[in-house]
Formats: sequence, C-alpha cells, structure tokens
Amino acid sequence: MSAGGMTGPMRIAAAPISWGVCEVPGWGHQLDRGRVLGEMRALGLDATELGPDGFLPPSPEHRRTLLESYGLRGIGGFVPVVLHDPSYDPVPEARATLRAFADGDVETVVLAAATGADGYDERPRLDAEGWKTLLANLGRLIEEAEPFGRSVTLHPHVGTMIETREEVDRVLDGSAMPLCLDTGHLLIGGTDPLDLVSRAAARVAHVHLKDVDATLAERVRAGKLTYTDAVRDGIYRPLGRGDVDVAGIVTRLSDAGYQGWYVMEQDVVLDGEPPEGQGPEASVLESLTYLAGLSPPAPEAVPVSGGVPGPDASPSYHAGPGPGTKGNA
Repeated sequence: MSAGGMTGPMRIAAAPISWGVCEVPGWGHQLDRGRVLGEMRALGLDATELGPDGFLPPSPEHRRTLLESYGLRGIGGFVPVVLHDPSYDPVPEARATLRAFADGDVETVVLAAATGADGYDERPRLDAEGWKTLLANLGRLIEEAEPFGRSVTLHPHVGTMIETREEVDRVLDGSAMPLCLDTGHLLIGGTDPLDLVSRAAARVAHVHLKDVDATLAERVRAGKLTYTDAVRDGIYRPLGRGDVDVAGIVTRLSDAGYQGWYVMEQDVVLDGEPPEGQGPEASVLESLTYLAGLSPPAPEAVPVSGGVPGPDASPSYHAGPGPGTKGNA
C-alpha cells in the first residue's frame, strides 16, 4: 500500500537519538556505538544521521569506513550553531562542518539555532537585533554551502531560538533557508506539521519523523514539564501510536514532489544498559513496520514481518540514491 501519490520507496534513515545517544550533558545512559550501529544493520537500515560529536570518529574518512563496515552511510547531521548573537560569526564553524561533510560524502547539514547554553529546557527570546542577525546569518550560510555541494536546512527545535509557530513563520517569511521538518518538535512548539506542509511544502528539504503524545506536549508548552522530563516520560511514541498525522504528512509531501530523506526518530532517555533484544530497537522496528505500510517496497526489499532480522539479512528499507556531527534532532 502506498501513501497518496507516492510511486517509489521512501528513503528512510536512522538516527542515534532513537537509541538515546545525545549531545546534552546528563542525557541518560549512552549506548556504545557498536551496539547502536549493529542494531541499525540488524533492522535492515542502510543510512543514518551522524549523532553527536564523539559518537563516530571525527575523521570523515574513518567515519565513512566505520559506517560502511555496518552497511550504513551517513546522510546528515544535526549541527547546533549560535546564529543570533551579533558578536559571534557562525561562518567559520559552519564552513568547517560543510568541509567535513563534503569530505565524508554526507549530504545534509541540519542546523539548529542554538541558544549558546547546554540542553533544551530553557531559552531566551529574540529581540529585534537578534532577529536581524539570525536572518542575515541564514542567508550567509546558504551561500557558504553552495561551493561544498551540500544541502543546508534549519531545524525548528524545542529549546532553541526557533521553536514556536510565530518564529517558524518569521523564518519562512524573512529568509530563503530550507527547513528540516521535524514533526515532533514542530507539534511541541505549537506548529501543526501537516498544516506547515500544506502551506510550505516547497521549503521542506529534509524530514525527521516523530510521533508525539499531545497531552505531554501541551504540558511542555505550558511550562508544567521540562522537555527533558517529557522525553523521559515518553512524549515520543512509535510512529502511528501518537497524535501526529504521519500518514497525512507523508502523503502531502509526496504529492508535492518531495524526494528527500525521512529520518525516523523517537528520542529516548535510557536509565541504563538494556539487555540484548530489549532495548530501543523494538520501538524502532515498530516505527519501521508502520512506515513500510506507507511506501511501496523497493524491488529487493524484504517486508517486515515481526522480529529483528539477523545482521546478515538483506535490507528491508531501501535508502535509494542520494541527492547531497554535532548532535541529534
């Protein structure tokens, strides 16, 4: 069964944050990369975002070689950068990231408008000068990306300078920066992701698919629950079990001609090392099974039928040919 006008397989990638791997200090137990990458492979995935600094080798060549040893390729990375401070120039930092991504054949830089502080539980609000600086820097970074042949997007994200619907709309109106459509962060921040796709599908260049418990999201918006505690309490649900219209979003993006990546994410906080076979991969498998129902399989795909395939199994989720490390979305 396909979703809407979809005529080919979805390009699905993993993300280390679905295994609890995160750049935020104190963000729960951090799994070893060997386990995370091995479970990605066992689930039939062949593409992933990079995860936070330190999760993969810093050398683009070594990183690519490691991923290839697990049958994976890096397709993007979450990069928090301060964009609103007139005293800080983000271009040298962004240029270094763009060069590393080009050297490692990683397509997409997923920018977040960082506050400059750790974590996502508190944030300041932009004043007029901050807005002027941020929007100008977005334009500069689009220009910086061109010589490297990389795609650059902005990720509206809880606890960053771009979180609310008003802020998202101001970026759309005041810049040409493409968006990373994160269905979870948008909903938590007060933007209906389906409505955003209806209004601005042409601005979507990358997608993070999350499903969300809307009751917990409302508590975060109301200031009754921190974002970190909400993640620990299970605000992110396996796809199809929350309050985001994932199928509707995929259908409208497909109808609009979107051919980019769908990065499957359910952020988690782990209290400790889960026993083998009882960790986050069960939720990832549930989400992948849901997505398999939205996309016609690739010719070589093996339909998911329950259980985690072994490490030598053929990929069940086709990454497709590509068009184009600092954290997690």
